[in-house]
Amino acid sequence: MLLRKFAGFVLIAAILAPGTLNAQVSRVYVAPAADIAKIKEEGMKRSQVMQTLSYLTDVIGQRLTGSRNLKRANEWTRDTMAKWGMQNAKLEAWGPFGRGWELERFSAQVSAPYSFPVIAYPKAWSPGLDRTAPQPPAPPMPKGSKNPPPQTQPNTKITADVVYLDAANEAELAKYKGQLKGKIVLMSPIRELKADFGGMGARFTDSELLAMANSPDPNAPRQAPAGGPQNNEAMQRRLARFVEGARRAKFVIDEGAALVVDNSFNGSGGTVFVSAASVAADIPANPMDFFTQRRLQPWDKDAEAKMAPQMTMASEDYNRLVRMIQSGEKIQMTVDLAVKYLDDDPMVYNTVAEIPGSDPTLKEELVMLGGHMDSWHSGTGATDNAAGVAVAMEAARIIMASGLKPRRTIRVGLWSGEEQGLFGSSNYVKQHFGEMKGGAPLFGPPAPNAAPPELVKGADYDKLSAYYNLDNGTGKIRGVYLQGNAAVWPIFRTWLAPFKEMGADTLTMQNTGGTDHLSFDRIGLPGFQFIQDEIEYDTRTHHSNQDVFDRIQGEDMAQAATIMAAFVYQTAMMDEKMPRKPMR
Repeated sequence: MLLRKFAGFVLIAAILAPGTLNAQVSRVYVAPAADIAKIKEEGMKRSQVMQTLSYLTDVIGQRLTGSRNLKRANEWTRDTMAKWGMQNAKLEAWGPFGRGWELERFSAQVSAPYSFPVIAYPKAWSPGLDRTAPQPPAPPMPKGSKNPPPQTQPNTKITADVVYLDAANEAELAKYKGQLKGKIVLMSPIRELKADFGGMGARFTDSELLAMANSPDPNAPRQAPAGGPQNNEAMQRRLARFVEGARRAKFVIDEGAALVVDNSFNGSGGTVFVSAASVAADIPANPMDFFTQRRLQPWDKDAEAKMAPQMTMASEDYNRLVRMIQSGEKIQMTVDLAVKYLDDDPMVYNTVAEIPGSDPTLKEELVMLGGHMDSWHSGTGATDNAAGVAVAMEAARIIMASGLKPRRTIRVGLWSGEEQGLFGSSNYVKQHFGEMKGGAPLFGPPAPNAAPPELVKGADYDKLSAYYNLDNGTGKIRGVYLQGNAAVWPIFRTWLAPFKEMGADTLTMQNTGGTDHLSFDRIGLPGFQFIQDEIEYDTRTHHSNQDVFDRIQGEDMAQAATIMAAFVYQTAMMDEKMPRKPMR
């Protein structure tokens, strides 16, 4: 604790000294105590964050990118913010993305040697079983009838033998040649489950927060791994997994498997972690091209022919089936899987709405906040990320309900396509603020001989002060990841002070990845993610069937919205924009 406080004191002193790294900001704006009290009163005693969250999760439900539920969420959040009095509430399109996908019907059970249900979920964008199931014969036309026969529904239910694909390499895979046609294939090994003696829920300890506060500057020079990325051990392991996965996926499709099943990679007690279906891909001559070349994605229309129907099963059920097969038991399963692809609109939408600025000059500048609205499909996307959406909306509502008049315009951005690669926010940033051409992609290493990165500014690049994001579950805010921007440290230290008793007292120079602030940070705009307590994010809810409203911590959500409101409001009140870190 002492080291963190000392570092904050040094940087607060630095902002007052001429010629320091904080010279971009001449004075830290601090809201009057009465304004902070209004924000706390509205946010903690009259919170509406849980009502917003419940409607998004319980009523609208899962919000897979490209689905009708996501579009409904776009429209509902737009209309809700407009009802609160926000202006310019609208949907902004990006794309084309590809196909939407919705689950129409699903059930799975073991049917022989005896019957019992299993816990499983189809993978997103998986084909249905209608192409592999036998179709019922068309009924005969009545004698003398001139009308066509009534249409029959495709048969989407199969009963088939279950095979365990116990193959770790290409030679072992060859043993299954000719044995998989029409079968249900178990693709994963058994996953050992252990008793949970420590409990799933956790908050950051003081020592963990102190370690974060004392973490080094991520912008400090670092030595690259010897021999370049091709000799990096972690990358080689990842590459090997890609190659082996592609080989196995292509093999089972070529062999005519009816359905592919894998083991949940995490969780226990019936929790299933499931995301997108796998697309079979040819292995390139240079396997490193897996990282740089564009491969078919499951939402691409051409990918359907290169996917088998797929589902993920809870580990307790999956492990049991493997053990039964290893004991010599012959197993059959009955599975019904009907899906619907949506090809009518390849575009997807972000929702935006504004609190207009009150300053005649500064109202043209922007402060943004948000989270991503899309989710996966087995749960209702509560912690990932209806929580962040509801908190951002609530933060804006708190500012308006408190009667505060920000000098700059405050804009809420609710993103889509985050789970597929930050598509919604990165397209929005490109449309409004600019893009970084060349250099490394957001994910993976740069292409060989890639051009050096070049910033191409958009029309509003110089209007944005900062963007604040929330997307790490249901935990309360404990501080802020600074993304290597040392110049904002004394500002945020001052703004956190009124919330120390609420548990928010940590600043870290660390970068944090995997969510929408990166779209802003990538082009040199101040984009920040708040530090949140873990709670059950990685152990139970993240991309799982347990990501539902009942796993949300209501008091934490109210605290998060209150702190976000205070940060956003004070950013909008500063004389100058938030300082930007040097572009690397």
